[in-house]
Amino acid sequence: MEKKETYSNLLASLDALLAEDYFEISILANSSALLMEMLAGVNWVGFYLLHGDELLLGPFQGKTACTKIPVGKGVVGACGKTKEPIIVPDVSKFPGYISCDEATESEIVVPVFVSGKLYAVLDLDSDELNRFSKVDLEFLDKAARIIAKHLEKI
Repeated sequence: MEKKETYSNLLASLDALLAEDYFEISILANSSALLMEMLAGVNWVGFYLLHGDELLLGPFQGKTACTKIPVGKGVVGACGKTKEPIIVPDVSKFPGYISCDEATESEIVVPVFVSGKLYAVLDLDSDELNRFSKVDLEFLDKAARIIAKHLEKI
């Protein structure tokens, strides 16, 4: 299946999955589980929730992870600071990269805004170099918006 078709199916499934969900943890947990299940070449999916000047580990799928990342540090922290998505084709070349899993080769992070404010950073890792593209970014941004829509209703 082509990547865009996979993502189109994922977005429809995500919106349907969250339609009757009114609990923050289950919204985030099921979102990370669905992304992990449907996206090939991804070995970690999760959320880092903004709390003051730190991003704290929320629901995720994959190996154990760093539990606290300062805003401005590493890939997740950089997204938290700039509030912009970031694609990292090779994590070994990212200044200040925080390694939570030695197998990770590439990463993509997307901000999640709830009611216009940064709520979390959606983080996906891969053990493949150059795994993430602009297509991933486009659709993961749409996924973040769907998740935000469902978080706003609670």
